[in-house]
Amino acid sequence: MAYDGKLLARARTKLDNIRADNQEEQRRRQRQVYARVPEIEDIDLKFRAHMAEIIRMTISRSADIGERIELLREENLDLQMRRAELLTEYGFGTDYLEEIISCDKCRDTGIHNGGVCQCLDRLYNMELTKELGTLMRRGDESFEKFDLSLYPNERDPYSGLVPRDSMRDVFEFCRRYAENFTQAKKNLLFQGGTGLGKTYLSACIARVVSKKGCSVCYETAATALEYYEKAKFSRDITESEEAALRVKRMESCDLMILDDLGTEMNTPISQSALYTLINKRLVNGQKTIISTNCSDDELMRRYTPQIYSRITGEFEALPFVGKDIRLMRKGD
Repeated sequence: MAYDGKLLARARTKLDNIRADNQEEQRRRQRQVYARVPEIEDIDLKFRAHMAEIIRMTISRSADIGERIELLREENLDLQMRRAELLTEYGFGTDYLEEIISCDKCRDTGIHNGGVCQCLDRLYNMELTKELGTLMRRGDESFEKFDLSLYPNERDPYSGLVPRDSMRDVFEFCRRYAENFTQAKKNLLFQGGTGLGKTYLSACIARVVSKKGCSVCYETAATALEYYEKAKFSRDITESEEAALRVKRMESCDLMILDDLGTEMNTPISQSALYTLINKRLVNGQKTIISTNCSDDELMRRYTPQIYSRITGEFEALPFVGKDIRLMRKGD
């Protein structure tokens, strides 16, 4: 995954804060134990004195260093046993004063096997997901609050579908998709008119997926494809660099949500950018959700055969049916 330097720096700051909190908690425990069991503090002072003595003998290359280290080792073993007995006697666990570490793999450094540790990667994804503010419009989007009663329970004479039944199937599919995202193999295509819940269910999925530690990006098609154009053609260096970072995020995140496909300007540049985004993510096995008001026929007329083939062949189409919920609420 290509990391955004600014977001990675924010993630590292979060990790530094976690490490600082752990250290402060360790100091608090130490003060608590020392106040209640002064003998344990005396034992810890002896441990430090022994370590200092070993360092001094090593530097001075003392002739009897081997013999002295063996004596100190035996004494330390006795002290450790006494320390454990005291901790147990006074109701503390034997590891109560041990160093507090949140991540055993990197010991809260953020580096593991020469790369970014999973703990830092999760924090990075949280920072990335914070930028979903335009998707999380209300801030409380969740599967639990999805209201199926807003969809008609009568059969539609044109589609032959009962909107509430159809949307119940879509809802359950989306919930399972979010819960099992790390094992998911499908990309999703949300198709239907305006105000039918496409963006809302996208937000529900994003919320669940991001809590799993996966990175999520959201952009409208118009904005996403504009970033490609700015990254390539803008004469403003700052604007170009910022757009390039956005493009990297969209191409490398675990889940890309591309909203309102079909509302963007239809130009050779936008078609090329759309193909690049979709194809790169397919090649890399990364999941994408596309929402659109366009029917299959409209998609075929609007986009190149290469784009249309990938959308219809690689995405699971979910039909959104019913009446415009926003207009219904406005009329209440």
